Amino acid sequence: MATSLVEQETSVSSQPTSTEFPWYGIRTRSKCERTVSTGLKTKGLNAYLPLYRSRRRWSDRVVDRQLPLFPGYVFCRFDATRRFPIITIPGVVSIVGFGNDPAVIPDQEIEAIETVLSSGLATEPCPFLREGQRVRVTHGSLKNVEGILVKKKADWRLIISVTMLQRSVSVELDGDCVTHA
Repeated sequence: MATSLVEQETSVSSQPTSTEFPWYGIRTRSKCERTVSTGLKTKGLNAYLPLYRSRRRWSDRVVDRQLPLFPGYVFCRFDATRRFPIITIPGVVSIVGFGNDPAVIPDQEIEAIETVLSSGLATEPCPFLREGQRVRVTHGSLKNVEGILVKKKADWRLIISVTMLQRSVSVELDGDCVTHA
């Protein structure tokens, strides 16, 4: 069960980087997101690590933890021509991009994440699924059934096909119960 997180790890440095440079994604080693975020901040950069609150129930207690909303990634504003100080931070794997060119993350996407987290609504990571993608149902009465994900109006549907007959059936399902096939 996940609930939203009011606080987030952000830092606005004294340098004029808050809007001068675009946002970039930085890939980190597993469970090194906080280390990288701290390292970026100590170098005077504007780092953003969105967190969500996760409540885990153990046999003898309930544990509230703050986990990265995007495991393995930290967002940062920086000058793309000065990447060396960033890639030398312990825990940094790479800067997200195409070849040697970092990929800019639009400000609207970061602002949308900030808005969702500050709304107080329950937030948690979910798989990135596209319409038309092959998926597998992870739980419920259709567990392990594979098909094609389709959106009809506001609902998700699973299409199951019999190729030899060239016929298909569709069933409505909750988008939370599917994963990549």
